[in-house]
Amino acid sequence: MTDKLVKNAAGRLVPEQINGEPVVPFMGVGKYRPDHRKYTSQIPTNADYPLDGNKQVVNLKEALQKAGLKDGMTISTHHHFRNGDLVANMVFDIAHELGVKDLRWFPSASFPCHAHLLQYLEDGTISHIEGSMNGPLGRYCSEGKMKKMAVLRSHGGRYQAVQDGDVKIDIAVIGAGSADAFGNANGVNGPSASGLLGFALADSQYANKVIVVTDRMVPFPCIPWQIQGNHVDYTVLVDKVGIPEKIISGTTQVSKSPDRLLIAEMTAQFCEATGIIREGFSFQAGAGGTSLSIGIFFGEIMRRKGIKARFARGGSNQYLVKLLEEGLVEYILDGQTFDLEGVRSMRDNPNHVWTSPFTSYNYHSKGNFAGMVDVVILGATEVDVNFNANVVTHSDGYLLHGIGGWQNCLFSKTVILPLPLFRDRIPVVVDEVTTLCGPGELIDVIVTERGIAINPLRQDLIERAKDSGLPIKTIQELKDEAELICGKPDKPILTDKIIAAIKWVDGTVIDVVRQVGGQ
Repeated sequence: MTDKLVKNAAGRLVPEQINGEPVVPFMGVGKYRPDHRKYTSQIPTNADYPLDGNKQVVNLKEALQKAGLKDGMTISTHHHFRNGDLVANMVFDIAHELGVKDLRWFPSASFPCHAHLLQYLEDGTISHIEGSMNGPLGRYCSEGKMKKMAVLRSHGGRYQAVQDGDVKIDIAVIGAGSADAFGNANGVNGPSASGLLGFALADSQYANKVIVVTDRMVPFPCIPWQIQGNHVDYTVLVDKVGIPEKIISGTTQVSKSPDRLLIAEMTAQFCEATGIIREGFSFQAGAGGTSLSIGIFFGEIMRRKGIKARFARGGSNQYLVKLLEEGLVEYILDGQTFDLEGVRSMRDNPNHVWTSPFTSYNYHSKGNFAGMVDVVILGATEVDVNFNANVVTHSDGYLLHGIGGWQNCLFSKTVILPLPLFRDRIPVVVDEVTTLCGPGELIDVIVTERGIAINPLRQDLIERAKDSGLPIKTIQELKDEAELICGKPDKPILTDKIIAAIKWVDGTVIDVVRQVGGQ
């Protein structure tokens, strides 16, 4: 599977080729500069499309056949329906029925609902996945069962890969809450409304063939259009495209854990004490229970101080929407709706603005939004004494999470990781992370229930926090305390076989994931 391993700038051994294609090892933050032009798909002509604009075909099977579905193609889908997605399963059911093999699935993310596709990884319909793998799919990959090497990218990294031609999509299938027969589509209207469709933007712009699937076909024009019909080849009406109630999942609900709430409160106190929370500041909190709780504490501080935030970066949720509607946040710049209140707000409130991985995160662009955010709150599975962090594997080495927008957010002005000091009696702060997803130079603060560690590179924050009364400790002290309670954790048992590569935001390879031992 790999010809040669080389040491990258982070000191990790990574392949020079992935699935027969050359790759660039991680060179350091901001060091790699591509010298080629953007990729684009084959030039279409209006002569091949109906003058009346009606691109609707009978069903998805016919659309895939007309799009030329065949062995070895790259098929993309998006994850705005999260665990309520029905489209990806439909696509590969049809591919299996048609006897098509060796497909590369390129989702913007996968969820447990996609465990249905394990049978197609087994029988060769799907050769491998290039995208986040949550739960069952990640476990399958970790056990070395996938035919080819997986590749994980951030949301911005996915856009970069498509734009740069690292991944050339043959057929993109976009599920939409509402669409017209021409292909204009949005996610804010219809019985299966999911919010925005930004994760499908690159697919619509660069894929060779584009299919829009909806369960609400409206007369032209479908307004607003988040996907432009001029990029679309075929449209399809189905009975149900997604289950909007399953947009919300366990990771998008406020924590009820006393320890997690303490961590959330300490994080908010730190932001207040160091002057991060001030008139006109901006913030982004992730979708985890602790991060959502921090947003609530931010609201309490803003009310008390009589200030408001200029904007909040989403994932939006009911708690962020409340801050917007209360006037504590002027704008939500949203990349993904995490619940139905977010969908409603995006549809009805002009200050709830939909964005995309291009505007927010794409590293190969003329700037993006990430660096404009004053503070971002993120999660992690592990952090080491050099502030490097892991978000994709657990302490046992299993690949169970995707990267999402996590890597891209590391370029914000202050990056805070609120984490429990240990999970299931296993320390979270370790000597060296199992999988490197983000370099420590970009991570500023670790907040745990037993203390706060500030990266020595941030002497400004250390100075501002010294008289705060908060329990400021070194990262080594946090690690020692965790090991005093739990003991020193065993390293995961891994084989030499590389089952997945982790791409950095610029498309270089920052680390790899190896097969778990004993398989």
